[in-house]
Amino acid sequence: MYQPTEILIERGEEEAPVVQRALARLPELPVHIVEKDWEQRKARPAGNDPFGAGKRRLFFTRQRAGFLEHCPAGTPGLVCCNYLVVSLISNCPMDCSYCFLQEYLANNPTLKVFTNSDDLLDEVAQVVDRQPWRPFRIGTGELSDSLALDALLGFSADLVPFFAARKNVLLELKTKSDCIDNLLRLESHGRVVVSWSLTPPAIADTEEHGTAPFANRLRAARRVQQAGYKTGFHFDPLIEYPGWETDYQQALEQVFATVDPRGVAWVSFGSLRLTPPLRKAIRQRFPQTRLLSGEQVLCDDGKWRTFQALRVTMYRALITQLNRLAPTVPVYMCMETAPVWRKVFGRAPGCDKDVARSLTAPNL
Repeated sequence: MYQPTEILIERGEEEAPVVQRALARLPELPVHIVEKDWEQRKARPAGNDPFGAGKRRLFFTRQRAGFLEHCPAGTPGLVCCNYLVVSLISNCPMDCSYCFLQEYLANNPTLKVFTNSDDLLDEVAQVVDRQPWRPFRIGTGELSDSLALDALLGFSADLVPFFAARKNVLLELKTKSDCIDNLLRLESHGRVVVSWSLTPPAIADTEEHGTAPFANRLRAARRVQQAGYKTGFHFDPLIEYPGWETDYQQALEQVFATVDPRGVAWVSFGSLRLTPPLRKAIRQRFPQTRLLSGEQVLCDDGKWRTFQALRVTMYRALITQLNRLAPTVPVYMCMETAPVWRKVFGRAPGCDKDVARSLTAPNL
């Protein structure tokens, strides 16, 4: 289980249910009550790795902005799947070498937990209940792993029943953990997709620090599928290295030797993509990484990606393998251009809604 070094609580939030759950499970930790502007006034942790140190400071505070947002993958020029995101946690107890949070939260000195989950549910209800004819996909895995802290925080007990009661929305809980025990006590009614981000063990073991091993993730996927949940798998980022094709194809084989394809809501693939500041952070924090040794080019959105011809080769190889193993499972690419879609699939979606419909229609 995640072990912070201290707990910080915004004054007035001491009695919030999630705070009380955490305090009961971490009774030995020092607790500090801070003012709501503490984060703006507090300097970053000292040391050579302030971002890593910040992950160990567990900060409970209210979210004063809105929760529901459009996925940032909807960048102009890229095919979008109209995915929506909500965040109850900002920062992650895991520490993948390629994680964009190293740049996005570089000045954030904490792992932040929002105490007002009831406001999140009210906000989502305002949107999805007023449009019962419209299918929605909403995920929680943008700014943190969806389940890595669930044994400590217990947010699944708030989220799963809420979404299970609504017929026009799918909740996606995206994780690299095997923390699924709380889910097994809840009824999803087919409205919750538990998905795993996957790379072959050769990458997971060296680049995805603090995550569950590849085999553990698959065992967890089988357990939640047997409990009535739909599952999903995201091979994102695809990382090119000697032997990548064999390793990724074997990873796909292991997935579908473990779970039933009929219970898989979707599979996605996405290329490694890094902003210049993120590349700098990776070099500083993970000097032994293999991520920066491949063929990468700077693209129009300001991110370095695997050279287009190579990533098309990677997509084609893995989607061909997926179609052999599980031909009925919906598949899509994340943060890719229409020209790449045409090279991989022979066509590009007519509009963003086409992608959204292809993913939600078989699952709602």
